[in-house]
Amino acid sequence: MGTVRSASSGDRRWSLWSLPRQALVYVLSVDLLALIAIAATTAWPVPAGAWPVFGVLAGCAALHLHCSRWIERIRRDHSHLPHVDLCSIWMLAGALVLPPSLAVALVVLVYAHRWWVVGRWDASRPPHRNVFTTSMMVLATSAAGAVAGVTGLREHLASGRPSGWLDFVGLVGAGAAQWLVNTALVAIVILLTVRPRSVRDAVGSASDNLLEAGQLAMGVFVALAVAWWPGFALPMVVAAVALHRTVLIHQLELAARTDAKTGLLNAEAWHLQASLELDRTRRQPPGATVGLFMIDVDHFKDINDTHGHQIGDAVLRRIAVALSGAVRRGDAVGRFGGEEFAVLLPGVEPGEAEAIAERIRRQVHQVVADDAEGGRVDGLTVSIGIAVWPSVAEDTVEGLLAAADAALYEAKRQGRDQVQVAGRHRRVRWMPAARSEHPGA
Repeated sequence: MGTVRSASSGDRRWSLWSLPRQALVYVLSVDLLALIAIAATTAWPVPAGAWPVFGVLAGCAALHLHCSRWIERIRRDHSHLPHVDLCSIWMLAGALVLPPSLAVALVVLVYAHRWWVVGRWDASRPPHRNVFTTSMMVLATSAAGAVAGVTGLREHLASGRPSGWLDFVGLVGAGAAQWLVNTALVAIVILLTVRPRSVRDAVGSASDNLLEAGQLAMGVFVALAVAWWPGFALPMVVAAVALHRTVLIHQLELAARTDAKTGLLNAEAWHLQASLELDRTRRQPPGATVGLFMIDVDHFKDINDTHGHQIGDAVLRRIAVALSGAVRRGDAVGRFGGEEFAVLLPGVEPGEAEAIAERIRRQVHQVVADDAEGGRVDGLTVSIGIAVWPSVAEDTVEGLLAAADAALYEAKRQGRDQVQVAGRHRRVRWMPAARSEHPGA
């Protein structure tokens, strides 16, 4: 997943020498292994017939990157979007049909061109990160090429006579080898630098891996095409640019629904999802339920006043992670602005809702953030209001939010750091903007 989920998919701000010691050693070790792999490939002879194929693949990759420059300009304007270049298409094709020396030369040439066309204007991708991404792809491509060589697939493709199940196994095995090596290398650097919640998060989402599988499948067809005649690789440039554009559109749609500061749903997207879920629940047989939480960080203004807004933003991001980890799969967590969050819980019973809210409250207790001057923000608490339909006699999202907000107000009034359920207190009107009515919010 070197192109979709490269190390740059994580924290864009990391600097080589500011990395944790283990991460620095790892990055430099991967770079060194890649240099060794490049040196080792020089022992392989290069048949004269391999040069035209190399030229076609390099030209197609360069044309693809050139035609997708405008896509990267849009991505840079929305810099929170992960980088996508789909170079795996050409890398795998090279591993399958080229001798090892030219296969790794193709990787280096393509990524040098990518840096020249895209990366040198992108401050989020300093040169050492491009070197590391190139090194990972050199190792991944070498693994794919090794499979192609051991199974005899490269020889069969070079002769233009691929046939039989063994060659099919070689194609699948080479793609799997490239995916596994690159995925492992990326996951390790993410675990050492970004500190995700789990190894599964480091490996990537299902959509990330599906996109990578699609690239590798396209790379297989490019290899089969150039084995027949090198010029047949050219139409794949159109397909690669079209796929690149489709991925960007999906990213932009996702960004439009996402709160940039926390990565959660924004207020509009959360409200739309809640409305659809409530409509769906109302159409179900009696007994169907849907619940929501209103959550407010206690004394958040004091954090901003004492430690600054930068640390306040870090606290919000870590609370967002805590909320996402405490709810059930399928629940929707959103940020309503400021220090206020909302959670949609389809099919939840009142007792279960209280248990989840208590779990959230305990998780927030464990959130810690350090400021640049050595200070620490800990001891964080939240107040939570719960409303569950039909226990609460409201049949609109606005009505349920008003009921949950009244419960949240009661939790604040009772001393904060607690959970209150709608229906056990006087209801007040929901105010989606300022929280000035909450004492000392």
